[in-house]
Amino acid sequence: MKLMLHVAPGIVRQPLIASVILETNALVNIERASIDAVSGEIVLEVPVEKSQEVMDAFERRGVKVVPLENPVIRDENECVHCGGCVSICPTGTFRFEDWRVVADSGKCIQCGACIVACPQRALNLVTK
Repeated sequence: MKLMLHVAPGIVRQPLIASVILETNALVNIERASIDAVSGEIVLEVPVEKSQEVMDAFERRGVKVVPLENPVIRDENECVHCGGCVSICPTGTFRFEDWRVVADSGKCIQCGACIVACPQRALNLVTK
């Protein structure tokens, strides 16, 4: 399961991920991270069976956790299946199937490249 972590000022310099791994004994894969001196946004993949335990551990440390069940949303009324998202996506989330663009949301790391590439503005990232 993918989780989006929003790390607030004041705790961004703490070893949050390491302490949660040690506490929960969960295998965690960092798929994307954007961290600066005052805040951070991290996308993690954790085993489904450990996801609630990991979420609880982060929340106890003051981290806002958003489960990413569907990390990118496509407006079917706007999508013209041009393939802009297919060509730019670094993880292969999008592909053509019978001349239509389909998505495997489990591959999405919320980098936002598809949002920028979509000429129809048919894609949006889930942030809450």
